[in-house]
Amino acid sequence: MNMREYIEYQISALNDLIRINRDRIMGYRQRITMTSDDDLEDLLTDMIFQSYQHIEELTSNVYKLGGKPAKNDGRAGKFYHSWTDLKAFLFRETRKKMLDYCELCEEVVRNIYQKAFDDRDLHWDKKENILLKKHLKDIENSYHHVMMLKDGYA
Repeated sequence: MNMREYIEYQISALNDLIRINRDRIMGYRQRITMTSDDDLEDLLTDMIFQSYQHIEELTSNVYKLGGKPAKNDGRAGKFYHSWTDLKAFLFRETRKKMLDYCELCEEVVRNIYQKAFDDRDLHWDKKENILLKKHLKDIENSYHHVMMLKDGYA
């Protein structure tokens, strides 16, 4: 892979992460309307804000690489949306089911980040490496918050 192809591959990976964060925002915005529990609404709002921060940081890195950030065109994330919409239908009834939904969604996002981080064809520079580790840690913290609420409810 030549240098330009390598940079395009990095831009593509960063844009995938931008898209999954946008999908996360849209999914949790929809779920806020499904709950009357203040702590769940706070959790969802925090995860939405977290994704906005991630998008801003990822977008900055895409520009630094000379690329254009992913637009909100709906192409990417179709599987994620179909999957989360099905889960929303199945899990909308109770608090426990809402937390089950959040757990599964956070696992999907975490796995996508982990794949980008672990991709052997992507040799992230130090700053991008630190950024991806920070995002992964943020997502893991959100996942653990979901699990704490779930364990307290179980």
